[in-house]
This record gives sequence, structure tokens and C-alpha cells, in this order.
Amino acid sequence: MDWRKRWGGLGIIASAILIIVILVLESHSPTEDKKNTEEFQQYYKIYALSAPKSISFAGTKISLADFDVAERYDKEILTNVYWQSQTVLLLKRANRFLPTIEKILKEQQIPADFKYVALAESGLQNVVSPANAAGFWQFLDKTGKRYGLEISEEVDERYHLEKATYAACAYFKESYAQLRDWSLVAASYNMGIEGVKKQMRAQSINNYFDLYLNTETSRYLFRIIAIKDICENPERFGFHVGINELYWPVSVVHVKVDLSITSLAQWSIDNNCNYKLVKLLNPWLRKPYINVPVGKTYYIALPKDRILKSAVANKVKNDTLRFDDSNQENILKEDLITLIEHIVVKGETVQILAKKYSVTEEDILTWNELNEGTTLLKPSSKIIIRKAKIEQ
Repeated sequence: MDWRKRWGGLGIIASAILIIVILVLESHSPTEDKKNTEEFQQYYKIYALSAPKSISFAGTKISLADFDVAERYDKEILTNVYWQSQTVLLLKRANRFLPTIEKILKEQQIPADFKYVALAESGLQNVVSPANAAGFWQFLDKTGKRYGLEISEEVDERYHLEKATYAACAYFKESYAQLRDWSLVAASYNMGIEGVKKQMRAQSINNYFDLYLNTETSRYLFRIIAIKDICENPERFGFHVGINELYWPVSVVHVKVDLSITSLAQWSIDNNCNYKLVKLLNPWLRKPYINVPVGKTYYIALPKDRILKSAVANKVKNDTLRFDDSNQENILKEDLITLIEHIVVKGETVQILAKKYSVTEEDILTWNELNEGTTLLKPSSKIIIRKAKIEQ
């Protein structure tokens, strides 16, 4: 090939590459960077929020004339306004859960503003804190039991919205009887009644806003008030959540359960539902079964739309259904479930125990929280077997 033709072809290729490089460099030119900077400065704005003259909690007006009080409120309102995703979710969840809380607070004669304590504590989620406080109201195990909640391996009423709210009301009443001030009552929910009383005695102060407290408690009431102000005036703070974007209450039928259920999954399927929905609507059920002692009754919520499409629809009265009227064809049931604690001997497998006790391998794995696929069992370990008593 003629060398001049070869170099001529290479020259065309080199020119094309050069043009591409120039185009790429121009696309990242200082002019483009300047344009982006100008647009950023023009459109991206963050505003400090004008402080009101006063705020309020539980019917009491709180002046912001004190610089410390004003700055504590300012910190919490800014934190929540500019944590947009969390605050939008709070507004959505509040529409579903606050009506229930409001009703109980009113019945128990607790100021309505205490509903925002639940939002501040948990964000209206059934979370568990590092200290093992649980549920919307974040009760510790010991405290929950003290205020009448059932807390066991199978049932944990800290996750039961209505019952936990009644327990919170009992706490608020006890605290108010001793502190005689609703702001101090709210503070005590964070640091305890005795903790507040100790600081009041040490400082000769009986006003939350004048007390010198630990960082968490000094912020606590202001966070509640900030959340209250945003929830009650969302658009003033820039939040626009359409009515169709809110989370709405789920209509349910409460099944009055007075007999044990060995498989909530199977029972839910028998009643045109599924285990996921049973757990979502009844987070207080901590195991895939429920053991009901003699004389005890639980109410398990099932989705109303599903029940009304099932064979037991005509048996629902006032959104309540008796357990005996629900479908339970494929589950063992009795007034008590027999609990067997089997000590494993060498060579025993899940299959062997399932056959020995006439249960399924899946049940044994579930009852003992064993990994799927587990077969050979560790000698001397304890295996729980749950069976309904069979009449002789």
C-alpha cells in the first residue's frame, strides 16, 4: 500500500479523535461550571425560621423571651423541618394512628398534646431502643408490666396501640398527681418522676423551663412542641401532603380468641388472610402461635375487607367475630397447648422428632427458631414441641 494513502487515512482518524476530545472538553468547560454555580445559587435556598413570640403545650402558653428557651425551640423546629423525609412520614403515619390515641387521651382526661409524645418517642413505629424500650410509647419491660401490660415471650402489649396508650395515660396521671404541672409530666416521661423531683429539690425550681437538666431531657419537651407545631400547621413549614398521600386507618374485624392457635399462619389462610397481615395488624403477637390460658381472651385484628369476602362474613357483628365462628379447619386448637420440652439425644433429627410427636418438621423449626434446612440436632439441647391437648 502507498505510504501516502496510509498516512492520509490515519490523519482522518486522528482528526476525528481530536474533534471528539474537544467536544468532551467543551462539555466540561469553565462556562458550564459557572452556569451550574449560578443556577445553584439562584434556586437552592435554605431559610432560618422566624421564631414566634410564644409556643404552647397542654393549654399553657410559653414565652420565648428567654434566650435559652427560644434557642432550644429553634433547634428542634429547624431539626424537624429540615429532616424532610422523616417529617413527611410522621405526617402520613399520624393520620392513621393519632385518632386512636386522641380518643383514649380524651377518655382518660389527659391533655391532647400528649399524643405528640408518641411521635417524639417512636415516630409512630414499633421500634426497639438500645435500652430495649419498645413500641409507640417506648415502655421498658419492667415499666410496662407495672402499668398493666402483658409482656411475655408470646405476647408483648407494648406493641398493642390501644393497651399501650392506656398504660401511658396511667403513667401521666401518676406523674401529674406528684408534679402538678403538665410540662414536668412530659419531662418525667424522659427521665422518670423521681429524676425530675430530684432536680426540682436540688435547684429549688418547679418550672421545667427554668430547670437545668441533662441534654436529652432539656431538649425533650421542645422536640414534642416542634413536632406538634409542624403537624398542626404543615403548610406554614413548607410541607404539602395531599389527602390521597396520607396513610389511612385500616378497617378491621376483631376476632375474640379464647382458645389457643397452634399456627397463626394456617388460621389466617383459613380466613382469607395471610400471616403477614396478621403480624402487621397485631404486632403484639410475638410468635407464630398463641397460647390462650383458661379464662383469658385476646382480640386479633383481621382486615375487614378480607373477612367480608370470606365464608364467615355473615357472622360478623359490630366488627367483631367469635373465634368459634372463624374458619379453623386445618389447625389444632384447645383451651391450652401442651408444651413439651424434649432433650435431644445423640443422632436425633428434626424428622425423627416430627414423626415422634406427630407434628411437622416446619413447626419444629418455627417453634425453636431454627434455620431452614436444619436436620441433625445438637445432643443435650432443648427442643420445644407445642401440641393441642387431645381429648381421650
